[in-house]
Amino acid sequence: MDKINLNEKLSLFNDHWNPRIIAELNGQHVKLAKIRGEFIWHSHEHEDELFMVLKGVLTMEFRDKTVVVHEGEIIVVPRGVEHRPVAKEEVSILLFEPSTTINTGEVDSNLRREELEWLAP
Repeated sequence: MDKINLNEKLSLFNDHWNPRIIAELNGQHVKLAKIRGEFIWHSHEHEDELFMVLKGVLTMEFRDKTVVVHEGEIIVVPRGVEHRPVAKEEVSILLFEPSTTINTGEVDSNLRREELEWLAP
């Protein structure tokens, strides 16, 4: 039951599109990531995802619209909805999703991360 300093954890890595787990609760992972550029179009058949922007501006593209998410805002992507995160400049995000969630859904890509690093408290 230790507190977690998000800025401290974010300072431990600089790569993009490689989430790190910082906590677990009720079968959910809390993850931090830095992103830049365009991710791939994908969906998650069984999992909802929550994205919280800690720093920067995230653009979440959907097939029928685009949503801009600013610092201190969140967006929940419902299961089954195809989406693509885009960041023109580096963005730091917190992700809250089931522990079974693979970042690219069913899409095979060089951005796919199946084994995530834990950043210990």
